[in-house]
Amino acid sequence: MSVMNKAKLLILILTLVWMGCMGNAVAAETKRNVLGPGDVIKIFVYGHPDLTTEVKINETGNITFPLLGEIFIDGLTPASAEKKIAKLLESKDIIRRPQVNILASSLQSQMVSVLGLVRNQGRYPVDGKRSVTDILAMAGGVIPEGGEIVTLIRSEGTSFSKEVIDIIEMIRSNDLSRNVTVRSDDLIYVDRAPRFYIYGEVQRAGVYRLERNMTVIQGLSVGGGLTQRGTERGLRIQRRDAQGNLQILTANPSDLIQADDVIYIRESLF
Repeated sequence: MSVMNKAKLLILILTLVWMGCMGNAVAAETKRNVLGPGDVIKIFVYGHPDLTTEVKINETGNITFPLLGEIFIDGLTPASAEKKIAKLLESKDIIRRPQVNILASSLQSQMVSVLGLVRNQGRYPVDGKRSVTDILAMAGGVIPEGGEIVTLIRSEGTSFSKEVIDIIEMIRSNDLSRNVTVRSDDLIYVDRAPRFYIYGEVQRAGVYRLERNMTVIQGLSVGGGLTQRGTERGLRIQRRDAQGNLQILTANPSDLIQADDVIYIRESLF
């Protein structure tokens, strides 16, 4: 194959790849902008203020418009709905060459679900371009028991994708590329923050939030420190391995605590 033919083949392949990417992008954008039941839209017909109306798309996907009656617009973009109404007005000899504009007042059909340890779980409208942190803010933010890891579950046709977003690391590293733009029907889930347990000769035995890179000595300080009978010698950690088997480990004060560790403080014999 000549150099010229190879170059033409490469250009053809790159063009096809680009067209595929653009097709996916257009499909995703169209999905985000389609109208559906629950949406409230305002319809304007240029030069005919008497036809201006604000309607809510009903459960069957229809709206009621003056002089036309019921019109099915479920699944259409605002631009497609404009063309459909304009065509109906002209085909019924009501208005010649009508100019129809639609403004979405409330897109209740474009919703994102937020579950887990947020202040207000529920479904929230995707009104324009919204990121994961935007939706979390709408849900009232993460409650104190909530973790710093957010899971985004997205429908991809017949399958689902999952993306794990470390909110704190994203902010610390100033890498806002991880602050994904949400789509309709996305699910955002905030899990419980990791915890560890302290019991034995400490001032306040109990369950505590595990902070990043927390050491055993820091964990003891969270528990109020040792009692007069407690000793740092012979510290023990109960920890489950990857197979779920319980291990009893000797711990040093500088060791890092892991999620669900149980720290036991022994009583001093002297």
